[in-house]
Amino acid sequence: MNFLAHLYLSQDDTNIMIGNFIADHIRGNNYEAYSKEIQQGIFLHREIDTFTDAHEVVRKSKRRLHERYRHYDGVIIDIFYDYFLAKNWSDYSAIPLDVYTETINDLFRKIAEKLPIKSQNFIKYMLEYNLLFNYGNKEGIAKVLNGMNSRTKGKSQMNLAIEDLQNLEEEFQEDFTLFFKDLIAHTNQKLIEIKTAV
Repeated sequence: MNFLAHLYLSQDDTNIMIGNFIADHIRGNNYEAYSKEIQQGIFLHREIDTFTDAHEVVRKSKRRLHERYRHYDGVIIDIFYDYFLAKNWSDYSAIPLDVYTETINDLFRKIAEKLPIKSQNFIKYMLEYNLLFNYGNKEGIAKVLNGMNSRTKGKSQMNLAIEDLQNLEEEFQEDFTLFFKDLIAHTNQKLIEIKTAV
């Protein structure tokens, strides 16, 4: 899953959100420098990624993509799924997406300098383009895919994946809805276990 989903699955717990957000920029056991609550968010992020990678519906979504993307297929599906979460936000939250994402933006504006450098750099990009909110439209998704393709120096061809989204939007939507229901249930249980264990 991508950034919006990870934040949503943190259940409005600020420290869990922070850990969940920075987790990709924390290697191995470097999380030990952070508070217990932020560590819990890092562990939750890793649980979400493991569950997502192994889920049959996610694998089905990857198979729907053109073969040209190769091992980048998982990244593309993560981005697509954030698109469907944002697009269908009212099905999952009573808080409007613009209000929710601006609250998140405010949080990370205030604490960015305390986070890893890679997280700080991403926050600048996220705020400049209002990224979390713009996951809910194809123009925003196209911008993200273009940016990812640029970072791979064109090797991933991820900029072309917007065509896959346009051509198979209904199928990807069905996949997301099925998968996200399972992910919410799994995450709710895992968060209880993590808070008990750590």
